[in-house]
Amino acid sequence: MTDATSSRPSTPPESPDSPPRPRWLAMGTLSLGVSLVIMDATIVNVALPVVIEDIGLDASGAQWMNAVYSLVFASLMLAVGRIGDLYGRRRLYAVGLGIFMLASLVAGSAQTPGMLIGARVVQGLGAAMVLPATLSTLNAMFSGRERGIAFAIWGSTIGGMAAIGPLLGGWLATDVSWRWAFWLNIPFGLLALWGIRRTLEETRDRSLRRGTDIPGVVLSTLGVGGIVFGLIEGQYYGWLTRDTGSLSPVPVAIVGGVALLALFVAHELRRVRTGGVALVDLSLLAIPTFRYGIIAALVVSLGEFGLLFTLPLLLEGALGYTALGAGWLLLWLALGTFLVSAVTPRLTALMGQRAVVRTGLVLETLAVGGLAVVLSDSIAAWTLAALLFVYGMGVGLATAQLTSLILTDVPVAASGQASGFQTTARQLGSALGVALLGGLLVASLTSTATTRLEASDIPPAQQEHVVAAVRGSVGAAIPSLAQDPATADAATVAADSLVHASKVTTGIAAGVLTLGLLATLALPHVPHPVEESRGTRRPARPSKG
Repeated sequence: MTDATSSRPSTPPESPDSPPRPRWLAMGTLSLGVSLVIMDATIVNVALPVVIEDIGLDASGAQWMNAVYSLVFASLMLAVGRIGDLYGRRRLYAVGLGIFMLASLVAGSAQTPGMLIGARVVQGLGAAMVLPATLSTLNAMFSGRERGIAFAIWGSTIGGMAAIGPLLGGWLATDVSWRWAFWLNIPFGLLALWGIRRTLEETRDRSLRRGTDIPGVVLSTLGVGGIVFGLIEGQYYGWLTRDTGSLSPVPVAIVGGVALLALFVAHELRRVRTGGVALVDLSLLAIPTFRYGIIAALVVSLGEFGLLFTLPLLLEGALGYTALGAGWLLLWLALGTFLVSAVTPRLTALMGQRAVVRTGLVLETLAVGGLAVVLSDSIAAWTLAALLFVYGMGVGLATAQLTSLILTDVPVAASGQASGFQTTARQLGSALGVALLGGLLVASLTSTATTRLEASDIPPAQQEHVVAAVRGSVGAAIPSLAQDPATADAATVAADSLVHASKVTTGIAAGVLTLGLLATLALPHVPHPVEESRGTRRPARPSKG
């Protein structure tokens, strides 16, 4: 890959003292692209029951459809973040958006589970180009107080669109077609491409050395992939042994994945030590704000996206909501995020980034923990809406300022790599969240349903049929089982089992968010944006190596 414009200087971004309008128009273009790639992580969640029936997607396929997108997203983020720094972030954004749109066209046309999952892989590739390009561009365009506002917009876009996705997907699945959940990316993607051409300046880092780290990409991708495979397929192959007594591939995949990640760390440290081009300079982790912020971002994304995967299955499978009804309920999460974003810059100026992040995580933890406590088959819609609204407020407070806080002390020259690193942590958390919480939901649902059906008077043959149907669809088959008089009683037991499994899974999600909150306790004090604008910002710590 060569840089066609390396012989002439790239057009620099506008200075902070230039008229603000062009920068804010560019901010709209950046937010639109981010909206598309983030929304696609959740837009099909409430449509899963429809997709399962339409193309024969099973529980494992449903998890892979969500997890593989985040997995590819996370695995390639660091590599493409460096490409953007070298060859131009505006260019990377445009190319990634084009790939994302083509993959969306194929996903919406899928006739088999394999075709759909394959298209999601390519979507993840496009998204891996879009997100670090937009974040690095934003980081280069804004400073001082405006930088805090821009990060608030960017972070609220991520949290809000993740919640709007289910509403839009529910409406499309109910009144149009689930396929438009993907095809909708085409017109809005074209609008974003027009905005890239008209509003964005090219930025790049000419001080970086050319080169690639192919072994680093391979080791990190296979390592994370092995762990995600084990978490998703554990309930099907067995965690240790198969039903036949032979060794399951799951422990091999998980242990192998951990070993490959250990080799990845050793490889990256050796590359930096010997002066080679590394996929990621792990010395960035020596910066306290970066290190603890990365940990918090990973575990928060694990809890957030795992919850957004499992909650629609509960609403539609056991609580009687339609896809559209579940989407409307999840809209309260988005409303909380968007409303709090209006006051986030002011709160940050008064309290500081660290306090705002912690406040957001406290709200998230309390809301999800409360949901785990009050979940029942008769829970009122307003109770769910109120808890989701509080959760959304927490997302709005924590996401934007955590993003800004992570990059606060990172040297400008390393901003592209650091942006890719932190976004990789988020997407890795998303993939692990879907794999871990989705797997726990299936395992708990299967175990509980089996135990309760065995204690009932339902014939054994019918018990096996119901357990297999509920397990294979992650509860999506419960409404159709309830409509059949022959399986109505078993469906009631299965619905109760799904509620119980959801309480367990949601409680674990609250525990994960608590870990994220604890990680922020180690964050050092960061000056307020007001201090930065007055020129009192602390000097950035240089990266080692």
